[in-house]
Amino acid sequence: SMISPVTVGTPSKYAAAPNSGLFSSASKPVAAAVAAMKAKRRKGVSSNSTISASRNHHAPTCTNKMRSTATTIKLVKINSDDEQQLAAAFGIRSIPTCVLLMGGQPVDGFMGALPEGKVREFLDKHVPNEAELMAEEDVSAAEALLAEGDADAALAKLQEALAINPANDDARFEYVKVLMAMGELDKAQAALAPALAQVPRQLRFEALHHWGEALAFAHTDARAQWPMAQFDQHIEKNKRDFDTRLAKARLLMAAAEWTAAMDELLEIVMRDKTWQDDIARKNIVAILELLTPPKPKGEQPVPGKTAGGIELTGKAVAQDDPQAELVSRYRRKLSMALN
Repeated sequence: SMISPVTVGTPSKYAAAPNSGLFSSASKPVAAAVAAMKAKRRKGVSSNSTISASRNHHAPTCTNKMRSTATTIKLVKINSDDEQQLAAAFGIRSIPTCVLLMGGQPVDGFMGALPEGKVREFLDKHVPNEAELMAEEDVSAAEALLAEGDADAALAKLQEALAINPANDDARFEYVKVLMAMGELDKAQAALAPALAQVPRQLRFEALHHWGEALAFAHTDARAQWPMAQFDQHIEKNKRDFDTRLAKARLLMAAAEWTAAMDELLEIVMRDKTWQDDIARKNIVAILELLTPPKPKGEQPVPGKTAGGIELTGKAVAQDDPQAELVSRYRRKLSMALN
């Protein structure tokens, strides 16, 4: 659903009311190869195949070490002579080779036999520990509480999740978003700071940064008391009064008037793409990021990609989801303005 920025007790009339690496080159042919292997299995081929691509006499050593590490890992052994298509898809050159798949894609792996300690170290990079799982449960509970309209309880759950695992970016994103929605801008900025220090910076946190600037503007700038007609009078006198256009757009962002805000920002982009270090374009991108549906659980955000994966393509998507259509339409508008 669309984000509704809310600022409790704000003096601005525009504030809305509360509501609440190793095998990466193999990823393209992997899906087809895995599908072919699954088809074989459905026809009666042994199910003793996937993550570990190795000859049988190597596999038990790797398998036993990995099986004792975590029950959440599904281990499957492949005979690379029998599954040549899959071996080629993963670029297998040495036996044994272990490949870790997450979300159906290879994310890591190693070649050669490793001692148990090294195998555990390899897995620990990807398998969440008990504390991290508790934090994930808190995030899920917070999402449910937000859906019920209990922002205070959700905030407490998210704060607990971050205390358990400060590296939980999903918890941090939701925590900052709720703080901003509740008008706790100072706390929000403090919680956002570690995410803004990441290199590269995730686009969703950059979006929160711009939203926070709009909310702060609505709290502190004298123009927050202007009626919209007053902004329009200034702009009518000077179409290139970008400062007034930006002020108007920020107040519209604070009031969750997303399309009106983007329309005003597009007027700046069409006249001067680089004004104030591309601030108009950056704010449009931020709004689109906030409006884009989140990725399914288990998929990690990609730097430079939207929370929803940025590619909302196809007429079917737009027809089934009005918000997706809105995001897609304004991406096209921004692209046209920039070209």
